[in-house]
Amino acid sequence: MPTDNRNLLDVLKFELEFLEQGGYGRLPRESWQARFVFEDSPTCMTFNSKDREPCSECLLMQFVPENAREEQTPCVHIPLSPSGKTLEVLYRTGTQQEIEEALGAWLRATIRRLEEEQPKQATVVLTGVTLIRRDISAENPVIP
Repeated sequence: MPTDNRNLLDVLKFELEFLEQGGYGRLPRESWQARFVFEDSPTCMTFNSKDREPCSECLLMQFVPENAREEQTPCVHIPLSPSGKTLEVLYRTGTQQEIEEALGAWLRATIRRLEEEQPKQATVVLTGVTLIRRDISAENPVIP
């Protein structure tokens, strides 16, 4: 069974960029059809795929409450606000703008939290030794 082995932080940052670039706007040739958050973005493992991968393998499942993990589309049950509003609720009660605002706020907060949880790079001090380490955000070596 395939597993979603993408980097969670990268996926969430890409989803935020997709949202901010208008990825959930309606396409002219499909203006009658609503676009669904997560399902209609490259974040979804089955996006543009003929094979439907099981949602249980998706990185987003860690945000889905236990009682919703067996649902047909579990990602619509991710709580996007402190009050627990989910996409499932927003699809019924909110506007497209409200959905996108809630998603953007959740993505920014989640990205910020994950970045804060990442281990900080250790600073090594050795007398008379020059260390070369790789900066994880760049391809070129960095000398501390």
